[in-house]
Order: sequence, then structure tokens, then C-alpha cells
Amino acid sequence: MKTIKILHAADLHLDSPFEGLPANKAAIRRQEQRALLAALADLAAQEQVDLVLLCGDLLDSANTYYETGDELVRSLQSIDAPVFIAPGNHDYYSPKSPYARLKLPEHVHVFSENAIRFVSLPRLGLRVYGAAFTEDRSGPLLHGFHAERKEGLRNILCLHGDVGVRNSAYNPISLEDLAQSGMDYVALGHVHKASGLQKAGSVWYAWPGCPEGRGFDETGEKTVNLIELSPTDCQLRTAVISTHRYEQLRIDVTGADPLLAIHTQLPDDTVRDVYRIILTGETEDTPDLRRLHSNLAEMFFELQMRDETRLRRSVWEGAGEDTLRGLFLTRLKARYDAAGDDADRFRIEQAARWGLAAMDNAEEVVQHENP
Repeated sequence: MKTIKILHAADLHLDSPFEGLPANKAAIRRQEQRALLAALADLAAQEQVDLVLLCGDLLDSANTYYETGDELVRSLQSIDAPVFIAPGNHDYYSPKSPYARLKLPEHVHVFSENAIRFVSLPRLGLRVYGAAFTEDRSGPLLHGFHAERKEGLRNILCLHGDVGVRNSAYNPISLEDLAQSGMDYVALGHVHKASGLQKAGSVWYAWPGCPEGRGFDETGEKTVNLIELSPTDCQLRTAVISTHRYEQLRIDVTGADPLLAIHTQLPDDTVRDVYRIILTGETEDTPDLRRLHSNLAEMFFELQMRDETRLRRSVWEGAGEDTLRGLFLTRLKARYDAAGDDADRFRIEQAARWGLAAMDNAEEVVQHENP
């Protein structure tokens, strides 16, 4: 048996709404997402893979744009290897799903049952097993399953599921299920943070995570997996096909000019990334987020700013004065002094800052974002 080379990807979530971005940039991101399909096809050709496994949530929902379906068909057509798709909870298989409507190439197989089935690939000496979500949830599909072992054949499983989460509504999979599956390699999807290569008993398994982040809960470099499965071993490499990264950067601006502090800590090349910069520390005055955003925005695909600084105790200097400002501060300072912990004191300071900003007709927040 020869070494088999596999391209393993999952969780592209094509046509995501990108609600945290302005409408024009959300449209750009959806267009760029479609380019991930061509990038996958290019990577498959460059690496000369024997097999492509797409393990669910390739689409974000059944409501795909025409352009997305067209690009999906075109990109899959250009892959010179068998392709297997195991629909997940976002792109579950139904008679009305894009997988049923689109005319996919003959070398593309979409699993359509909520039970594990296999397709034989005699030329490669493989049986490729898989199953589909047929609604947005699924019970355990691998529990109690064991594939037949045949001389000269290796078993591969393509599946969307949740490893190690016993009560998951998304095809819960235990390590015991994996170890007893009779597989040589289990290609998984669903979890958006890559697992790296794992082993349960004699069974190798992995999930690649999402190939490109869509929000600030998916920060950093995202990848797809390249698997080399030999008769005696399994090796995993990762490849980057993404256009953008999401990053969060916390910057302490205590005793410093915020703009200078940000420039000092920013990486060199951020122009294609989506950043959230969070200012922390103690300041004499509320940071001018509008000015900072105006000076920095062109350095990013999209920039969001958040102010988590605290004003120095001088915020209370007007307390006790016979003015609206003084009465406001007096009441808040009494609550501050009686606060039971730092979290309460922080919230009261925030309230003082927002109140003072309102009285001074100053702008406290430049941009509200959806994470």
C-alpha cells in the first residue's frame, strides 16, 4: 500500500453575514470567502493530493448566493482527485439544500444520510466512510460503529462532529468511539480551533479548524490540513489559504500618548487584517477614540477600538461642589467608596467617565462593534 496524501478542510462557512463589519466590507468578505474554494483547488493541485475531504459547514446556511454555488461547482470541477463532503449542522443535507440542487462534478460525493456509509476507491486501496447531518442537530453517529477491516484496504472517515462533549447536540464523539471505529484516519469538522494530529488507540484523527476567521472569537492564523497516511504512520502539515486574520491587541497606555503606544506595539503588516485595539491602563483624560481611529484606520482592512482605561482618581476632584457636576460625582463617589470589589469600582469609574463626557459634550465611544 502506498502513502495517501489527503487535503482535509472544514468550516468555511461560505456566505457568512459578517454582522460585525460595515455592509460594504461584509460584502467584500463574502466575495473573498468564495476565493477560499479556488485556493483549496490550487492547493490540491500544488500538493498533488489523492483525496479531498470537506468535513461539514462548508456553507453557513442553505441560503447561499448564486455566485457561491457557481464558484463551488467551478472549483470542485478543477480538483483532479476524488472529493467527499460530509454536511454539517449549518449546511445539513436536505432535498432543498444546495448540495441537492447544484449539479456537482461526478468525482464529488456528498454523503446524504444520517448514518455512516462508505464509497470504495479501489485504485487508491481505500474505503471512504461518511455521514451527513440531515437537520441542524444530530445524535451520535459513530457510537457502536466498527468498520470492516480488509486486507489491502485502508478506511478513512469524513464526518462533522463534536469530540469529547458527551451531551453535544452535534454528533457527540467519544475517544472510545474513535478507537473502536476501525478507521485508519478520521477527518473531522465542527470545532473552529485546530486540534493538531491526535490518536485514539490505533486510530489517527484531527480537525483543521476554520481556514479563515470570521470574528474576534477566531483570531490568529487559520489553516487547513495536509495528511500523509502511510501503511505504518500518519503525518500532518498545515497550509494557509486565508486572506484576512482577526486579531485583538490590548495596549496599556498608562503615562503614554495612546497613538504612540499603539504604533510602538503594532506588527509591521496589518493592512489586510481586522483588528480590535483595546486601550487599558490609567489616564488623565478620556482617550479620543475618534482621533485615534482616524489616524490608524488606513493601516487595517477594518479597525475597531475599545476603551477600557480608567481615569486617575482626579475624576473625583469636583465631588462636593454645589453644581450638577459636583452632585453627580458626590453620589458616585459614595458608591465607589462603598464598593465591595475592584470590578464594582471599575464599573462606577466607567459610569463617572461616561457621565462627565456627556456633560462636556465629548464623544466617549467612536464605534460599537459586534464581536
